[in-house]
Order: sequence, then structure tokens, then C-alpha cells
Amino acid sequence: MKNSKIYTIVAVEKNFGIGKNGFMPWSFRKEMAHFTRTTLNTKDPAKENGLLMGWVTWESLPSKFRPLPARKNIILSRDPYDAPGEEVFDDINTAIERLRQDDSIENIFIMGGASIYKYAVENLDLDGLYITHIDKDYDCDTFFPRVPAKYNKETKLGEAEEKGIKFEFMLYEKY
Repeated sequence: MKNSKIYTIVAVEKNFGIGKNGFMPWSFRKEMAHFTRTTLNTKDPAKENGLLMGWVTWESLPSKFRPLPARKNIILSRDPYDAPGEEVFDDINTAIERLRQDDSIENIFIMGGASIYKYAVENLDLDGLYITHIDKDYDCDTFFPRVPAKYNKETKLGEAEEKGIKFEFMLYEKY
């Protein structure tokens, strides 16, 4: 079994909110470019990364972007769910094992939703958390968990501003 690294990747507002009424309440080109660049990047050009997401996250993607190209998309759903051409699992650990058994996968990125993030942060031995901090309160009703103390190595990957709102790209890892 190959040992792919596992990360979460998320954008959060000031209160760690990630959604409101089932949708992400912001849209920033620069943040999406960061997400795309991070999840596409591999050290080995012959490999690709895996993306794990819940069915609500999958359905929130515009249909013309599904599946997210040049990455292995895996959908999680507790109930039977049909995503033609894509693999669907009812358990995150089984999905991770599936990706780890695939020699073409370099890294695994968990990209939501809230219950999947919560499980990953609290129960998985993650290699890191990619978090974009958006400097605005969006009155969200769905949240990302606080970064556990064990992820105490903070690396600022960059910052940007769009539509008058500042945000910074961070990676949290264990020392």
C-alpha cells in the first residue's frame, strides 16, 4: 500500500464559516486559482491527485466542471448516490484506501463538506490543512473545525485581495 499524503483544502471566513444555506457565500477567482493550482500540483508529472468530497459538494460544482479535470474525483454519500462515471463510497476510510492503492495518485485532498471535514480533522492523521482565510464575516451556518493544536507549523503560502476583500493562503502541518 502506497502512502499518499492527505490534506484538507478549504476557504473559511472570519468565524471559520464555509457555507450558508447550502452554498459557499463567496466567489473569488484568485481563491479558485489557488485551489486548482494546489490540487493539480504533483511532484511526479505522471501522477495526479485524488479529491474526496461529499455529494452536496459534488452537486455544488457547476456541471460543466464535473468531474474536476486531471484529478481523480471520489464522492462520499451515506445513502445510495449515482454519479455516472465516478466512484461513490459510503465511508471515507474505504475511499482513502481505494486512492492509496492506486499507484497513479500522489496526494489526497479532502474538499468538503462540513461533516467530512469534521471527521477528517478529528479522526484522520492528516499531513496538513490548506486553509484560505477570508477577512470578512459572511454570517455562515456551516463551519470548518478549528485547527487542532498539533498542526502548529504554519506556513503562509501567499495573500491576495479581490472585490476589496483580503485573504491569505495558509498551510498548517505538524512539527
